[in-house]
Amino acid sequence: MGDKAKKALLVVDVQNDFCPDGALGVPEGDRVVPILNKYIELFRKKGLPVYFTRDWHPPVTVHFKPYGGPWPPHCVQGTNGAEFHPALEMPPEAVVMSKGDDPEQDSYSAFSGHDEKGRGLAEVLKSDGITHFYIGGLATDYCVRQSALDAFREGFEVTVLIDAIRGVDVTPGDSKRAIEEIKSKGAKFATLEDIDIE
Repeated sequence: MGDKAKKALLVVDVQNDFCPDGALGVPEGDRVVPILNKYIELFRKKGLPVYFTRDWHPPVTVHFKPYGGPWPPHCVQGTNGAEFHPALEMPPEAVVMSKGDDPEQDSYSAFSGHDEKGRGLAEVLKSDGITHFYIGGLATDYCVRQSALDAFREGFEVTVLIDAIRGVDVTPGDSKRAIEEIKSKGAKFATLEDIDIE
């Protein structure tokens, strides 16, 4: 694989509950799906890995309002709301990282997730030779933001796919502030028109 193994695509939490009509719908959240599908195809054509994260909450967790958390119940394990958006074209070899399954943690970051073998994202990326990943998905101001910030702490380069993210904006401007914060840490930004993964 040589240098080709150095880059990867990370698709964050494109699940039914985060799309319009879901339990915690992100405005226009489903609009990222066709764009992400193009990115997925692009990375696969280049022989580069694609990773997916999902919220995978137990029914009782400190993350949910009934138990003192900030959010209505969403992405509960085994429910339709926790399924990936049906139009998301997931490759059969895709690696899925589950996060939020610890009832004592919020777990916004992809780096708090684990694969089916229990390995954390940083370990998986490093074992696959990845140094730079491209991130898209939901939501800009929570899981995308926290995943990017943790990536810098773990020593990865990050490019945010600005046309393939949407935010919650609980407070107006949250997404814009999140993007500025990620940018200040050294993130690059790309769109389908100008992405370079050579």
